[in-house]
Amino acid sequence: MSYNIADLVEHAIDLMPDRVALVDDRRAVTYAQLEGRANRLANYLLEQGVSPGDKVGVHSRNTLEAVEAMVAVFKARAVMVNVNYRYVENELQYIFDNSDMVALIHERRYTDKVSAVRPKTPLLRTVIVVDDDTTGTVATAADSVEYEAALAGSSGARDFGDRSPDDLYMVYTGGTTGMPKGVMWRQEDVWRVLGAGVNFVTGEYVEDEWELAKVGAANPQMVRFPIPPMIHGGSQWATFHSLFGGGKAVMLPEFSGHGVWQAIDRHTVNLIFITGDAMARPMMDALIEGDPETGAPYRHSMLWAMSSSAALFSPTLKDQFLERLPTTMITDAIGSSETGFGGLSVVTKGATHTGGPRVKIDAATKVLDEDGNEVRPGSGVVGILARGKHIPLGYYKDEEKSAATFKVINGVRYAIPGDYATVEADGTVTMLGRGSVSINSGGEKIFPEEVEGALKTHPEIFDALVVGVADERWGQRVCAVVQCRGANRPALADLRPVLAKEIASYKMPRSVWFVDEIRRSPAGKPDYRWAKAQTEARAADEHLDASGS
Repeated sequence: MSYNIADLVEHAIDLMPDRVALVDDRRAVTYAQLEGRANRLANYLLEQGVSPGDKVGVHSRNTLEAVEAMVAVFKARAVMVNVNYRYVENELQYIFDNSDMVALIHERRYTDKVSAVRPKTPLLRTVIVVDDDTTGTVATAADSVEYEAALAGSSGARDFGDRSPDDLYMVYTGGTTGMPKGVMWRQEDVWRVLGAGVNFVTGEYVEDEWELAKVGAANPQMVRFPIPPMIHGGSQWATFHSLFGGGKAVMLPEFSGHGVWQAIDRHTVNLIFITGDAMARPMMDALIEGDPETGAPYRHSMLWAMSSSAALFSPTLKDQFLERLPTTMITDAIGSSETGFGGLSVVTKGATHTGGPRVKIDAATKVLDEDGNEVRPGSGVVGILARGKHIPLGYYKDEEKSAATFKVINGVRYAIPGDYATVEADGTVTMLGRGSVSINSGGEKIFPEEVEGALKTHPEIFDALVVGVADERWGQRVCAVVQCRGANRPALADLRPVLAKEIASYKMPRSVWFVDEIRRSPAGKPDYRWAKAQTEARAADEHLDASGS
């Protein structure tokens, strides 16, 4: 058996070539067309010297070409690298270097950033540019090739040889120092936990690599809508899951509340995937307002299921969705890049809330106490979430962090990314949060040390600590406690041009508290508890709203 991403997609192609695989507001791509275009791109990559195991970046919003590119990379047995499209140049250079990237497929809108980084990344030999709505205003760099030209000049034949379940899938996620880490999975393992290789509800194993495609072919087509950016593993796997079973996946490059509901109605969507309040709040506002183009309410008549994961989905919003979508099943799931799927709960109106999401974990996930023993239900003991069985190989080129996250306890190898939890008397698990000081803003993990380093590049800032403060829309907003070198206190508006050279805009502080001295331990370690207390003791000295004003 070859439980390999490309093979699993090809099984659906072979059984359902005429079905629509991908759709956006411009066009639709059938499985047969996906096969031909992905084959041409894969063959082009091989012609440029890309070999099995080489890293190929995909730097794109949610587009049809992004999915074609991912499938092509797996067909060629290369390793896809997800590139956050919000990254500024120094962040791009880091991920290009860290991943040993040899080829990149990017939307035209990112040409200037990529061109600025390329001279500093000698391994990056092949760059392919995808047209977008900047076409005609942004020229293709002389040492890049147009996406459609690359496809036109290469073979559409499927002639790639045998693949292996040991082929690598890698997803970059934030690190404890703010730098992204490449989480390495065997493709069979990640398929088992995220691609329906193990039934999410029953826990039963899929034993035939053709099973998902056969079941899909025997049933009406499901329409899935992965709304979060494809830079997140969750959206990637919602799309792969759709492709394995002959489903139709809807792509929306730019998120907006109204845009989501318009796409749901236009494409008769059955399942949607979101990341907590940052998406749910604008969606609810739009649902209440109705379609601004027609003045009519949104229909969402075939929306059977809505799933949230990776960010806070607040109880009040859950209740609002239950009220307005009475025939839609709403679930809240947990998981991470290091564990994959960990458990879910079906949202019910007025449910008791005991902290974070309260979920039923799957059989491979445990809550362990300090001694490595399973926490007894109802004991009130706070333990740490640990997943065994199908877990990653480790972090790419980082043995130290791999050893800290992937541990053998009582003879079992676990992935332990640092999520704390308690086990309720009924066996369900209440999530309490990541043990580190990472900030989760709209589903994006933001790490204080990276923002602090950026702040301290400003000549008037002597020291700074960064913490997360509760925010109604984003779950948390980034806040800074700052010690200046003198009496002058730079305004947040003045800080932003400096920070923009170091970090993406979503990582920038929106509130600041000025203090006479930052408290650190004698060894120089930050005291984040003290910093958080400063934000709770008084109002911020300056605050920017969501528009940056």
